[in-house]
Amino acid sequence: MAETGKRTTYYLLNSAIALVWLLNGLYCKVLDMVPRHRQIVARILVTDHTRGLTLTIGILEVLMSMWIVSRIRPRLCALMQITVVAVMNTMEALLVPELLLFGYGNAFFALVFIFVVYYTTFHLKSANEH
Repeated sequence: MAETGKRTTYYLLNSAIALVWLLNGLYCKVLDMVPRHRQIVARILVTDHTRGLTLTIGILEVLMSMWIVSRIRPRLCALMQITVVAVMNTMEALLVPELLLFGYGNAFFALVFIFVVYYTTFHLKSANEH
């Protein structure tokens, strides 16, 4: 892949990754447009403070999207994303699979997302840009 194409692909994928975090955080959790997220938090954390915790998680996801766009310490950011997605999806699959949009199929989408984050940060972004 030519350097210009590689750079363009990197910026497109990096922007798409940030958009996933932004939409999941802002739309689904902060604006509370997907109540299923509150249900998942309630079942996993066994608490009555569901709205506050879901709001906090949403704000953290919005901050993750800002970190991605900032391109500050991208490898650390990618490792954090991979860890959060892997842990979150494992917990959800084990504890509340019936609340997931695609049930156990969510694991497939999580793995694809993890691969895209890894590929974008560790393969597309050239070593001198880190």
